[in-house]
Amino acid sequence: MIMNILVTGGAGFIASNYIRYALSVHPEDQIINVDKLTYAGNLENLQDIESSDRYTFIKGDICDSTLLEGIEFDGIIHFAAESHVDRSIIDAHPFLQTNIMGTYNLLEIARERDCLFLHVSTDEVYGSTEKGFFHENSPLLPNSPYAASKASSDLLVRAYMETHNLKAMITRCSNNYGPYQFPEKLIPLVILNGINKKPIPVYGDGLNVRDWIYVIDHCRAVDDVFHKGTSGEVYNIGSRNERPNIDIVKLILKNVSELCNLDEGGLMDLITYVEDRKGHDRRYAIDPEKIEQEVRWKPEMDFNEGIRRTIEWYISHEQWWQRIISGEYMKYYNVQYGERLKA
Repeated sequence: MIMNILVTGGAGFIASNYIRYALSVHPEDQIINVDKLTYAGNLENLQDIESSDRYTFIKGDICDSTLLEGIEFDGIIHFAAESHVDRSIIDAHPFLQTNIMGTYNLLEIARERDCLFLHVSTDEVYGSTEKGFFHENSPLLPNSPYAASKASSDLLVRAYMETHNLKAMITRCSNNYGPYQFPEKLIPLVILNGINKKPIPVYGDGLNVRDWIYVIDHCRAVDDVFHKGTSGEVYNIGSRNERPNIDIVKLILKNVSELCNLDEGGLMDLITYVEDRKGHDRRYAIDPEKIEQEVRWKPEMDFNEGIRRTIEWYISHEQWWQRIISGEYMKYYNVQYGERLKA
């Protein structure tokens, strides 16, 4: 069945990779990308497909219900979110507005149109655990304002499924890495600081554990759930690849040393332990057995290979990240679409 799919937050890291993937595997579907273009939204992520007659970009805010009412679509894949924990600690308001009220607006229009709604969430809603694994029915115990806003939106989706019989599903994924990730996140930050021989901050003792998944594996999972998942269900998406943060940092620096012909010892000396983040979850660990069994999805990318490919991508796309660091990327919308950007 040919579909017009509304993808929210499509200029961001994961969603831009999803749009590119979806266009390649569903040759007749149409993708409508609605993105507010906050600091982490970058249309340069989608330069290679922006001329496609199956792709439409609309600059807009998911909190604007009038805007959403004017868009024709058959289903929603909801990626849009304020997502950086550190920023949520400094100011939670944008997280509550976008992640909760924006989700509410989308649920309302999905209810009115009786269309399929896939809510892309995070394993951070479960909180931290020292042992064992979180399952889809584990309690939600968020520890940061970001995680709390995502847990709130998850509960809204659940309420609409129960109250209004909305056709909807929720995915909760572990930490993503790969091309087009905004430089403030751990893996690109370590790559770029290593390349540029800048200090590499590591929170606390560096032993906080995360499960890492290559972004295209996540995109495949989202697509499989949207097209083959069961309405009303939650699916954890993970790669069974738990690693302490400090091990990730050292692995990246080892690869940067080899790929850039830099002294490995000198790069390791850049590691700087800093005061731990407030409410820093010690370990995230989710069990992906349900999606593996019911949707027949499994990750394909080996972590060591994925890290190597990611570093090679950042090395070969210096102009992309240099324009982000300088702020030049914010002018791209102005050039392409003729709208004046606010200072």
